[in-house]
Amino acid sequence: MNIYLFQALNGLGVGMVYFLLSVGLSIIFGLLGFVNFAHGALFLIGAYTAMFVTAQTGSFLLGLAASFAAVAVIGVVAERWLLRRTYRMPHESQILITVGLTFILTEGVVMIFGPESQQVPMPGMLAGVLMLGAYPVPVYRVFIFAVCAVVGLGLWFLFERTLFGARVRAGNESSEMLNLLGIKVSRVYALTFALGTGLAGLAGGLAAPLRGADPSMGAEAIVIAFVVVVLGGIGSFSGPLVGGLIIGVTQSMMSAVWPEGARLAIFIVMAGILLVMPKGLFGRA
Repeated sequence: MNIYLFQALNGLGVGMVYFLLSVGLSIIFGLLGFVNFAHGALFLIGAYTAMFVTAQTGSFLLGLAASFAAVAVIGVVAERWLLRRTYRMPHESQILITVGLTFILTEGVVMIFGPESQQVPMPGMLAGVLMLGAYPVPVYRVFIFAVCAVVGLGLWFLFERTLFGARVRAGNESSEMLNLLGIKVSRVYALTFALGTGLAGLAGGLAAPLRGADPSMGAEAIVIAFVVVVLGGIGSFSGPLVGGLIIGVTQSMMSAVWPEGARLAIFIVMAGILLVMPKGLFGRA
């Protein structure tokens, strides 16, 4: 039982990273209706950015800030000069273009850092354990949970209690209405894209000390992100949070029971939920 409880607590930490990764994808799809298959590559760049900046400065917090900022800038540039031209195209075209962008970004990382996996040391101040009763809990997992919880609350406040959030929700319903109100829709789109992609970068920075950094992590991340979004329900803010925690705990628990089937288990859970709730747990569309 101690092992299972420990795995469940670890799964909560991993699940919060999945939430951070998938909520960015959900934000972009919810506003723009845009299928961004490059989201996993942005997660990858966030991990390598955090690793590089932390190694150069000795500050992991600065590395996390850089992972968000660098990926947000990449997202804005890609949206402004490439992806904006595809918004009215079929989803198949969007998928093809973002898959091509994934290859470009991934190969760029390989050219700079090499194809080998990189070990990312745990930050010294976060390397210990906390005792939760009789159970040891890694400090870094608690840190991840706290960071993601703060970010989640900030996102809720941003989208539910601010003028920008009202504009994003209005744009989700009708971009023409925003134009009629004199609001520059392209700016709302760009800021939303920057936020969604930046969150993917931050998720990559947080995940790097847990699993290291390697060029294949982007492909794994995009699969997880879509599973969480579909399971939680498209168009929902609560969906990525609950879906991420479910997938994180499932994957962690299965790693203790049947390691070879840990990845398979997340698809079984998703399929089971969709059979009962075809729109996902909180889906509106």
